[in-house]
Amino acid sequence: MLAGLLQGFRGSGAVVLAIPAGGYPVACEIAARLALPLDVAVVSKITPSWNTEVGYGAVAFDGTRRINEAMADELGIDRQERQAGIETASRKVARRVALLRDGAPAPDLSGRPVILVDDGLASGLTMLVAIEALEKLGTGAITVAVPTGHVAAARLVAERTAAVYCANLRSGARFAVAAAYERWQDVTDDEILKLRQRRLQPPGASRQEGRG
Repeated sequence: MLAGLLQGFRGSGAVVLAIPAGGYPVACEIAARLALPLDVAVVSKITPSWNTEVGYGAVAFDGTRRINEAMADELGIDRQERQAGIETASRKVARRVALLRDGAPAPDLSGRPVILVDDGLASGLTMLVAIEALEKLGTGAITVAVPTGHVAAARLVAERTAAVYCANLRSGARFAVAAAYERWQDVTDDEILKLRQRRLQPPGASRQEGRG
């Protein structure tokens, strides 16, 4: 459904950028259906040591970072723990970049339109950090595409981008991306690598291997 909303980008020369982990399967489907190149924009949430699902900040592939100070204060996270959270998230980003790029250089995105994809928008903080990092690279128009999201986060992100495409827009006092899915599970790095390998595999290769 989300790829259908993006049909106008077919043949546009845009690059689909996945925010792993959850955004990668979504971006794979979009890139395949629109016949567009796929790459990654690695961003990691900064989380409290006691809850890896709650993000009060984020770090991007180029070191760009942002912390929701009000949220961190509400969670009772002091300066020392905030710094530790930044360092943990930065290590995760570096590890994932090395894993998913496998030594290959990042594509030249200067002036190119991009479609930035994640599995959903909760607060929008992770997406905003990704957008800021891409702006520093001098990309062309940035379009955000997500299967689901909170209306407040979508509006916030829309202020910084050319457009936001969201197939399932929700409201309410609280919103969790996982709650919008009928079936939900965390995406592992191994699953991303399998999807990446399948995408890079020449057409018909698996059938030929099966005959052997």
